[in-house]
Amino acid sequence: MSGGVDSSVSALLLKEQGHDVIGLFMKNWEETDTRGVCQSSREYEDVVAVCNQIGIPYYSVNFVKEYRDLVFNQFLADCQAGLTPNPDVLCNREIKFKAFFNKAMEFGADYLATGHYCRVQTPPHGNSLLLKGSDPNKDQSYFLYAINQKALSRTLFPVGHLLKSQVRAIARQAKLATSEKKDSTGICFIGERNFKQFLSQFLGFQKGPLLTLDGKKVGEHDGFAYYTIGQRKGLGLGGEGEAWFVVGKNPARNAVFVERGENHPALFCNELIAHQLTWINDMPAVPFHCTAKIRYRQNDVPCEVSAQEPGCLRVVFRDPQRAVTSGQSVVFYDGDITLGGGVIRRF
Repeated sequence: MSGGVDSSVSALLLKEQGHDVIGLFMKNWEETDTRGVCQSSREYEDVVAVCNQIGIPYYSVNFVKEYRDLVFNQFLADCQAGLTPNPDVLCNREIKFKAFFNKAMEFGADYLATGHYCRVQTPPHGNSLLLKGSDPNKDQSYFLYAINQKALSRTLFPVGHLLKSQVRAIARQAKLATSEKKDSTGICFIGERNFKQFLSQFLGFQKGPLLTLDGKKVGEHDGFAYYTIGQRKGLGLGGEGEAWFVVGKNPARNAVFVERGENHPALFCNELIAHQLTWINDMPAVPFHCTAKIRYRQNDVPCEVSAQEPGCLRVVFRDPQRAVTSGQSVVFYDGDITLGGGVIRRF
């Protein structure tokens, strides 16, 4: 239980269905605000309040070291390499559905249940399938493509078949302490904050040139890690004409490339190379056709997937895709079924 409305309603629904439910809270990040109050302490207070309301025991487990070693350090390394990483994917794989899953099993649990908007389908024979959540605006399968079959086969998603509005309505009807709580945003377990200010605490970067693709300097950046493909805000560029957008980065030159126009050709590409591949079940025989997402909440787009060098796949889209970004994930689907995915290496 995270202290949010989705996990709160998940616990409530399971309790109402007659399950023996235990509330388990993860502490993954230690930091206090300007008043000396720890954010995770506030979240745990909400977990306690909800567990008391629905009458289930609760515990807190500490994975601060694991999160820093397995997720945050990799996040920093990727930023330093000029990538735009997605720590939520790594956190789900290494923490929620590995370290946390194992801890739940130590508690004697038969299943781990979470508030993710996903569904699991387990056929009479064969492995479990990860399906998209029923709410297309909240489906979180994109972030879960890297979890293993062992964890998936013993995971429940009690709100995966519901719309977010229905989850809110259930929480309000039950008068849960989290019924009006806003959804969490920002970096996984760290929260929403000024990204540049936060990252500067851990990584030192030098200013460098903002260049057009033909090499003309039009401004200065504060550090290439603070910028991502397709970014418009925070460039400090104005003047007559269309808005400026980030179209590329070159860490070796400490340069960030920009061009004018939301639909500049440099923002679009038809293909990408993916590596660090993982599959919910067996990898389909290549080449194969499917749909894919290159970012959360994007509509699926048709593509063809073929073999590349060892450990890599080439993904060719039917239509050009905007702001394909190295370090982010591409996730493959067959209808509602999540096949697997990988990390975008180049395009």
